Amino acid sequence: MPPSPDAPAGCAIGPTILIVSDQRDWHARQMEAAFAAVGARVLRIDLAACDFDTRSRSGLALPFLGSQLPDAVHVRTFSAGSFEAITKRLGILHALAKLGVVVWNDARAIERCVDKSMTSFLLARAGVPTPPTWTMESASAARVLVEREASRGPLVLKPLFGAQGKGLRLIRRPEDLPGPEDVAGVYYLQRFQSIETQDFRDYRLFVLRGRVVAAMMRRASTWITNVKQGGQPWAVAPDLVMERLAIAAAEAVGAAIAGVDVLVTVDGAPTVLEVNSMPAWTGLQKVSARNIAEAIVLALMDELDRRPTQWRVQ
Repeated sequence: MPPSPDAPAGCAIGPTILIVSDQRDWHARQMEAAFAAVGARVLRIDLAACDFDTRSRSGLALPFLGSQLPDAVHVRTFSAGSFEAITKRLGILHALAKLGVVVWNDARAIERCVDKSMTSFLLARAGVPTPPTWTMESASAARVLVEREASRGPLVLKPLFGAQGKGLRLIRRPEDLPGPEDVAGVYYLQRFQSIETQDFRDYRLFVLRGRVVAAMMRRASTWITNVKQGGQPWAVAPDLVMERLAIAAAEAVGAAIAGVDVLVTVDGAPTVLEVNSMPAWTGLQKVSARNIAEAIVLALMDELDRRPTQWRVQ
């Protein structure tokens, strides 16, 4: 509940935190409880319900707050919508950051990670090991590429905007490519990475503010290892090389919170497959002794402590 407006001078008042989530799922409930435990006022919102209002004091109209601003925003999930709707919702996050609100992750990091081609571009430019990747709109150009590259090994076709291992296809020849209507007009192709083990496995490292706070191995009977697709989480302590690689990947996309997917190739070299700016952690929490929601909250509160605000002492 919000603090009383009649609170006496010198009384500590907790910050107002917005959790962006289109549903009150397990993750949202975990975050609500963790923020409440440190004395924060917690409100869950859907960005679809947030509006611009240039006549208001902040230029925004937010559920529960009107033109008032929160102290921080934790972006958990985005609801689906048209290109125009998503652009407007990202605009709300851009505006909040412009107004001085702490936003994790901010719109720039989300944009860079939602667009897998930009993630791959930024990883490669930063010198972070990542598989060779190509992105194009032309179906004929995609066929030419597969014809040229498939002799060196299969490629993985991924939706440019996608998550949880959905819509992945293994491409071994040009005939395996679907039509443009099945890939929303964009072909995102990545070199398939072989590993030494008989089962399929990769690693998810949870990076928080430049530190790895939790990690797991995902094992599966197929090459798609996502927990949502049947992969099994296993506790693991990543080595220093893998930790540094995950931190560098999060830094390359500018993410305060990142789920970094790492695979160790057949030659023993770790490589970053993806960086997720709104990572889920149900599977990871099952094998981690660290309370991940609590870790996020404590890191965000520490960030607020570094920025003088009006809520601490009234």
